Amino acid sequence: MVVRNRNGSLTANEKPVVKALLNRGYRNQDIQAMLNVGRKATVNSARITEVKRSDNIVAASDEVVEGFIARKKAFDPRTGLNAFEDERLVRAREAMIVAVQVFNSPTVIFKTEMFAILANVAWTYLLHEHYIRKRGTITDAEGKTWSLSYMVKRDDCPLSDGMKRNLNALKDIRDAVEHNILGKADSKWLPLFQACCLNFDRIIRDLFGESLSLQGDLAFALQFSKLSLGQVAELQKHDIPEHIEALDARLRDGLTEEELTDLDYQFRVIYTLDSASKSRSHFQFVQSESAEAKEIRNVLVKFRPADETHPYKPKVVCEEVSRRTGRAFSLHNHNQAWRLHEVRPRKGDSFPQNTKKEYCVYHSAHGDYTYSRSWVERLVAEVADDGKWQAILSYQLSS
Repeated sequence: MVVRNRNGSLTANEKPVVKALLNRGYRNQDIQAMLNVGRKATVNSARITEVKRSDNIVAASDEVVEGFIARKKAFDPRTGLNAFEDERLVRAREAMIVAVQVFNSPTVIFKTEMFAILANVAWTYLLHEHYIRKRGTITDAEGKTWSLSYMVKRDDCPLSDGMKRNLNALKDIRDAVEHNILGKADSKWLPLFQACCLNFDRIIRDLFGESLSLQGDLAFALQFSKLSLGQVAELQKHDIPEHIEALDARLRDGLTEEELTDLDYQFRVIYTLDSASKSRSHFQFVQSESAEAKEIRNVLVKFRPADETHPYKPKVVCEEVSRRTGRAFSLHNHNQAWRLHEVRPRKGDSFPQNTKKEYCVYHSAHGDYTYSRSWVERLVAEVADDGKWQAILSYQLSS
């Protein structure tokens, strides 16, 4: 007896469509190819033959068949999204792409206003899709769909604290748009907008797969052109209205220095100046964890004491994670975590100082490592997530 894979069987809706396609003269292999577009479990030709031989299946109407064909043709081969079945994700990506294109357009005046509104739409669609798949609903008791601000406040929100602060700041900017003229404030919040783009790309990949990344569409969100030192200086000369200065102060109010420098809240770069002729001088921007960044040696940075930025020893990290998650998190688990995420070199490495500075620093004076609040927050989020917690537990220290 042959055991069938139920997922590879024709559905009750597909059988009448197959019957109609056969009546139109479609060949088995053509129908099979159409059916398998976007399917995880493919259908084999025998299922189509069964429909052909059955007298109990009534052919679907022309309208139903045309709708079926349209849905199959609506799959994007690069992202795997379907305009009908994945409408929220399609709209989320498009809204963010348009937000960046508008901001970059030399002909658009209201850049901040448009970006704040469109980015809010993009994030709303993205989180709606997340909660539809996770909980099956995005409506409250009154039948209203969840707002972005509500989803950001939920305990099960998949975003980091820095991402939440970024979106709350973006909401404040969007709300201010409704009541004020923002003037030449576009460059003032560029770090917030850049972080918003990078956060969006990271989350859509984490939740729905690498194929949905915008990196192919927007290689460097918001910043494509070269900037001369004169242009950078010119950006600082625009008069900012008082109500915009007040909004900027409100966005920063109550945030600690660590929260303000969180890359999930606002984007910062370390840059070098390439040696070039005066007419061709420009900034070279690099991702902090890229191969190019690791080769940088002469970097302009503002130094702060490591005891201030990375105050947590491993034991304290474990105690904090255990207290906040309710799960026993040992030094062994901590070793698994930092190795899994390659936060610092292993013992005996020739370059112990080559750490991910966002999470960990090496103290050459006493030969040990301490960790930041961002590392604690990341561990709390991962240990609280069953899947990510298992990934930490299953990591082999001998590997």
